[in-house]
Formats: sequence, C-alpha cells, structure tokens
Amino acid sequence: QVQLVESGGGLVQAGGSLRLSCAASGRTFSSYAMGWFRQAPGKEREFVAAISWSGGSIYYADSVKGRFTISRDNAKNTVYLQMNSLKPEDTAVYYCAAKRSGSSYVSQGAYDYWGQGTQVTVSS
Repeated sequence: QVQLVESGGGLVQAGGSLRLSCAASGRTFSSYAMGWFRQAPGKEREFVAAISWSGGSIYYADSVKGRFTISRDNAKNTVYLQMNSLKPEDTAVYYCAAKRSGSSYVSQGAYDYWGQGTQVTVSS
C-alpha cells in the first residue's frame, strides 16, 4: 500500500512558478513509476507528466513541454513537479499517482494509487 500526499499548490500570477511535491509512504517508493495529472473545473482529468522508477524515462503532455519538469528523489520518497511560465489554463487540481508496472504512463487506469490533490490557480 502506498499513500501519497501532494503539497505546494497555491495562487500565482501568469508567468510565475510553483513547485509541487508528492510525498509517498512505504519503503517501496523507488519501485513505482510516478505521474502527475490535473483536472480543471468542468473537464476530465488529464495526464501532465510521468517518470519511471529510476528517473531514466520521462514523459510530458504537449501542453506542458518546455515549461514543467518532473523529478524524483527516491531517498526522500518524493516526486516533484516544477512548473514555470504558468498560464491561466494551467489552473486545476493536480494529483500525483503511483504505478507498479506496465508500459503505459499516460493512462489514468495504469496507476494504482492516487493522492488527494492540490489546487493550483493561475491568475491572468
């Protein structure tokens, strides 16, 4: 069992930056691939970024490429999402998720554990 707790959300002006953190419980964090998803009001939850257990493979949604950076620190059981050049359309609840296996990183159904989410609001 893995428990995930996100933090770092908040209100920021367009063009600003935020760093989200997701702290995981359990000793096997390093064996899980991790992902970030987001859900804007009235929209479906969508993939943002993912990182393999080793950090050797990283994936981004086209909408965030070049602006967001996912990273992980297995010694701290934490995955991060550095968000730069934020836009109002990045406003959403951001969720981190963990998956044990499988080749898909983009599909929500591939993930086994989810956090409660953290709100990110970008004002124009």
